[in-house]
Amino acid sequence: MRHDPTALMIFAAGLGTRMGALTASKPKPLIEVAGRPLVDHALELAESAGIETVIANLHYLADQLAAHLGPRGVILSDEREKLLETGGGLRNALPLLGNGPVFTLNSDAVWTGANPLEQLRSQWQPDRMDALLLLVPREAARGHGGQGDFILDSEGRLARGPGLVYSGAQIIKTEGLHAITDEVFSLNRLWDRMMSEGRLFGIVHPGGWCDVGDPRGITLAEALLAGENDV
Repeated sequence: MRHDPTALMIFAAGLGTRMGALTASKPKPLIEVAGRPLVDHALELAESAGIETVIANLHYLADQLAAHLGPRGVILSDEREKLLETGGGLRNALPLLGNGPVFTLNSDAVWTGANPLEQLRSQWQPDRMDALLLLVPREAARGHGGQGDFILDSEGRLARGPGLVYSGAQIIKTEGLHAITDEVFSLNRLWDRMMSEGRLFGIVHPGGWCDVGDPRGITLAEALLAGENDV
């Protein structure tokens, strides 16, 4: 089994309800930010990082996404019949991803600075980590209104708590998915198990990040990409 990730799962199946009318007839990954669909920003990161195997899951208005992603060489994981959430969706895509750890990336964020996938790859230590999450300081998390998700200790291990926001990018080992019997579940289930064993780690992204979860997020993301400082 390989120990370093070579494939990427892009989560693109969500309903995008917080986008309101913008997603009434278009899936959120195709909403444009700075003149390009959100999912294309994610694909650019994958291409820049040299990741050749890219899988995306589909559910809401799946035909539109398939028409957009298919010509780009993205392999499609079909969830048309049932939305499986992040954990169930990743497990459903394992036959396409292969064995060993994988990158995952949410399709509803934009980044500046270091490529998040390359940053994760450079810090991945499979002998001591079951997952490595990329985090953003709460004060630097544009478009995100929460108090944060994790606390980072001096060795890089994660605990639940306010402070650092999960960015939607990670490397994760997938073997533990098979021990979860539910069909639909969040990756939080697997993270909690890894955390209890001291094998959930995190690093902090030094550049910019914006969650594009609602129409205001589009404006904030475009300002970020334009180099504007106001959050």
